[in-house]
Amino acid sequence: MNTVSAFANKLFSPDGLVKVEIRVSDRVEYDIYKNNSLILRNCSLGLDIEGGASKRKDLLKNVKLSKIDRMISPVVALKFAQIEDKCNVLTINLKVGYSVEFRAYNDGVAYRIITNMKGDSNGKIKVKNEHLMLPLNEDFELHLQPAKDFTSNYETNYIHSAMKTWNKTVQMSTLPALIDTKNGVKVLFSETAVFDYPCMFLKGDIDNGIVSAFSGVALEEKKQGDRFMRITKAADYIAETDAKRSFPWRYFVIASEDKDLLETTLPVKLAPRSVITDTDWIKPGQVSWEWWNAASPYGPDVNFKSGFNLETYKYYIDFASKKGIPYIIMDEGWAESVDDPYTPNKKVDLHELIKYGKQKKVDIILWLTWLSVEQNMGLFETFSQWGIKGVKIDFMDRNDQWMVNYYERVAKQAARYNMLVDFHGSFTPRGLEQKYPNVISYEGVRGLEQMEGCQPDNTIYLPFIRNVVGPMDFTPGAMINMQPEVYGGKRPNSAAVGTRAYQLALFVLFESGVQMLCDNPSLYYKEQECTDFIANVPVTWDETRALKAELGQVALVAKRKGSRWYIGGITNGTARDFKIKMDFLDKHKSYRITYFEDGINADRQAMDYRRVVSQIDTNAELMVKMSRNGGFAAVLTEMPGDGL
Repeated sequence: MNTVSAFANKLFSPDGLVKVEIRVSDRVEYDIYKNNSLILRNCSLGLDIEGGASKRKDLLKNVKLSKIDRMISPVVALKFAQIEDKCNVLTINLKVGYSVEFRAYNDGVAYRIITNMKGDSNGKIKVKNEHLMLPLNEDFELHLQPAKDFTSNYETNYIHSAMKTWNKTVQMSTLPALIDTKNGVKVLFSETAVFDYPCMFLKGDIDNGIVSAFSGVALEEKKQGDRFMRITKAADYIAETDAKRSFPWRYFVIASEDKDLLETTLPVKLAPRSVITDTDWIKPGQVSWEWWNAASPYGPDVNFKSGFNLETYKYYIDFASKKGIPYIIMDEGWAESVDDPYTPNKKVDLHELIKYGKQKKVDIILWLTWLSVEQNMGLFETFSQWGIKGVKIDFMDRNDQWMVNYYERVAKQAARYNMLVDFHGSFTPRGLEQKYPNVISYEGVRGLEQMEGCQPDNTIYLPFIRNVVGPMDFTPGAMINMQPEVYGGKRPNSAAVGTRAYQLALFVLFESGVQMLCDNPSLYYKEQECTDFIANVPVTWDETRALKAELGQVALVAKRKGSRWYIGGITNGTARDFKIKMDFLDKHKSYRITYFEDGINADRQAMDYRRVVSQIDTNAELMVKMSRNGGFAAVLTEMPGDGL
């Protein structure tokens, strides 16, 4: 079906099922369709440049039609090792110094603005605002992460509101945002390729539905404590940037089934390709993490005072080495001061730990505040000389143009010295992780560090919203598990809401280039069955299949690495049993399946689970049983012989 050249103002996806209709008069408007049904109507866009051309009634200059058909091999493959990037493209050239490029994919629609202006004497322009207007039906349901202002750390619980209610509030929302049209189609809206530009927020508007919002350029700042720099005065423009450039992609993942949200790769297809040519040194993997459990190993094999000291960190390294975990993180406390990254805490003896880790084939990632990094950009060279393999950078809590540029400066400088970066206190992925794949993960999520504040009824939305846009450092792995009404965890005896099988399933379901094991090695040793499963779950994948997906209810996926399959899924506060078909398996093979399911008493005692070993093939159906706040996790390996 060759629909790309059928209409100058209509653009179809390669399969013909997604359509975007574009109208150009005194502004650019568009409608989005799926299966000939109107999904979004009278959406509009625009760019307000300081000193730019006045409004015109006839913006259209000309249009150009093209297509893209290529394969992408992500450096860090969180869903698929190979991604088909296939779409139809309509570029609309306007008479006001910029163009708009639309793309129609089988799984969604995207657009970006491309300027071709002269600019000032330095070739720069000031962007006063970028307009986005989504006049949504008042009955649409919105699933949003609210933000009171632009200092958001992207860690609030989701809210779920009808459009007619939310657009009357003063709250903003971070991205990504999910729109339920209530006619069987859901739309995830977000952005990528955000460079030298602020992050977009959404806010309600009684007259126009949903509109965009951006932090102004920082003119004055004030230091707050030892790790924050707050904007105290912002400009009336959002960016000063190159006059000739491509602006961020605004994209709509269009899901006819909730499963589509778990399988889409649209954010990867739109993001830039890696500028790092030699990526062999970028090694995704699991991490043993001490902060969540307060560095408190105990038991008959612990004959030292545990805490943030040399002996304790050696214990973590020993644990990681025994379980084949390639990294440990040393969180706050490894340095004498958060302001001085060059002077390790004397109790820690960092250089001895680095040497010890090398002997055990375990590398070290160091925690830092972003402000310490900004004031000491030479630390990447120094850390590289020491033998450090990565940094966890925390507490940015900003998203203005300067801060977006900070992320890229960090990624670039770290890449020069072959170092990984994990951003915490951060915004959500915006494409930097594809341009610089040493950016291995981001927080930007209400994760397990919130302890009782991390509830399964909120977490169940993450596979459908937050994790769609890129890696998510949720920090799973709790071995003390509780139902919400009896929660009593506190460091060093940190606990998680949800069942044990739920925690195991997160390692399969959630995507991150570094996946934390958040709990105490002493507990992992006591829970060998669970630990052995967790420690063998890959962090990168060749293939992903959504097996069951209902927004806010249940998410279950199968993922393949080589010939081995893993299954992981979680539910909300409702128990459920269901069968899944195993038709994704090789029809010529039979498999040994080892699965972990909620025990009969898991609805009261969340640590109750059952481990079952059986045989299965592509013709079988697998019964999945989940307690309330429960989960299911499995690994399938090919049986020896010719199979079926």
